[in-house]
Amino acid sequence: MALKYAGIQVEHREIELRNKPQSMLQISPKGTVPVLCINDLVLDQSLDIMRWALQQSDPHGWTDIDESIAKAWIEKNDGPFKILLDQYKYPNRFLELEPEAVLDEALQLMLFPMEQALQQSQYLLGSRLTWVDIAIFPFIRQFSMVNPNRFEKLPIPAVKRWLTERLESELFDSVMQKHPIWKD
Repeated sequence: MALKYAGIQVEHREIELRNKPQSMLQISPKGTVPVLCINDLVLDQSLDIMRWALQQSDPHGWTDIDESIAKAWIEKNDGPFKILLDQYKYPNRFLELEPEAVLDEALQLMLFPMEQALQQSQYLLGSRLTWVDIAIFPFIRQFSMVNPNRFEKLPIPAVKRWLTERLESELFDSVMQKHPIWKD
């Protein structure tokens, strides 16, 4: 989404994770997606790709924010919330955990603080969309998709509104096009 927002044209190569192309593994032996390769520059972390794209172009000031607050949201999301999301998505891998306890912990850690922030303003960091909203959005989307009926019953109306706005945005729609699997 940041690449599209910044107006950066890329050659999109959709891959099968269980059948990774050798050319991808040569530039990024880690074998994870996404990978952005521009000349000798290889970025294989989503946040690094976002930061790079926004350094190239930031037409609506997504980066004009309090970085300490942004960092706190991202660290919470990419650290403990990501762990809880995996536990919630894959309960068969974490048989020792109670799914409802994982849900409650995720609510306390991330979703209730988001609800509180979004009750005060339209976006996580204020009155306009920032890169933090875009970085956290895919994780909340995944969380909502684990058990959509359960998610709908959660007492987080502002989070649900925020999520729906992201899902229905022209930006999201423009990057969610299906691509054929790319072969070496």
